[in-house]
Amino acid sequence: MIDWPNMTVSGHQELGLKPEELQRSKCVLGFIPVIYYSILLCVGVPVNILTAVALSRLASRTKKTLYYYLLAVTGSDILSQLFIIFVGFLIETAVFHRQVPAFLLHSVSVAEFAANHASIWSTVPLTVDRYVALCHPLLHRQISYPARARKIIIVVLLLSFISGLPFFWWSDMWRNSQPPTSMDTFLIWTHVTIIYFVPCSIFFVLNSMIIYTLRTRQQQHCQDERGPKASPSCKLGKTTAMLLAITSVFFVLWAPRTIVVIYHLYVSSVHRDWRVHLAYDLSNMLAMLNTAVNFFLYCFVSKPFREVVRDVVLLRGGALYPRRVLMRRQAHPNASISSLCSGNTKRSQRESTPLSLRRTEKLS
Repeated sequence: MIDWPNMTVSGHQELGLKPEELQRSKCVLGFIPVIYYSILLCVGVPVNILTAVALSRLASRTKKTLYYYLLAVTGSDILSQLFIIFVGFLIETAVFHRQVPAFLLHSVSVAEFAANHASIWSTVPLTVDRYVALCHPLLHRQISYPARARKIIIVVLLLSFISGLPFFWWSDMWRNSQPPTSMDTFLIWTHVTIIYFVPCSIFFVLNSMIIYTLRTRQQQHCQDERGPKASPSCKLGKTTAMLLAITSVFFVLWAPRTIVVIYHLYVSSVHRDWRVHLAYDLSNMLAMLNTAVNFFLYCFVSKPFREVVRDVVLLRGGALYPRRVLMRRQAHPNASISSLCSGNTKRSQRESTPLSLRRTEKLS
């Protein structure tokens, strides 16, 4: 990624290089990707660990499946940062320049693709859960609970690992100067289908149905309640806004890499064209940015998440229940005490009143 020369043909002929080495593309960005990935790793891993701690507190406190799915997405992002950014881009490419045993190189590729698939497909059950919750609320109460969410997450992680096994034979795009084989074509199309086309199709269909359902309800409620105070259903829920933000950011950041990979397959390879090499570098940098932005989306949308993050940063344990629930529970005993006091005062007044006065009051 860094050490590929880019000399003229005459210069290569003077040095006596082989013909297949004449068109090796140079990494135009130089050491910029190394600096970028180092910063992304130093920021992304601590931020995702903080997100995981905050989401685990919210999951144990509220028992909502939403936080379990978000926790799975965060854990998969951490694995992607460790395997893809740290091991793949920094250790293998920048430090060893791919001069590692072939078996180790292919084994790391399996881990990279498995983590990548888990990071993307962990968002799919979250989208399905939000669709069922908004469009079929009665069904959501029956089928959505933490135990089932954990089973779904385990199945997604297991399938992600299995889907990464064929990529043991993934060819090195950075150094492969030969035309793509049938195996390369199969793996590349399988890759872009798994990481982009299928999940984006699911996101698009379910999010469209969610938006349509919310707009329909908005028209109905806003027609019934015309006035300065709108109904809460006329507004986009924070959970839905968070889901739309996550899927939209994924759609935008992963689109360039998908296009460049297909272009590399049919038009020009990274090995021979420095422009494709540059586009591939930039698209990878954008795609990996997706593993570190969810924390800021959660903070921007969710107030409970911000409060829990503040408690974690300040090393506070946090309340076991939300403040509203505590205030309600404190209000009930106060109400019972006041009712008891009022009952006692009424009873004392009755006892102090003479019997003749009580009869006259009843007769009157």
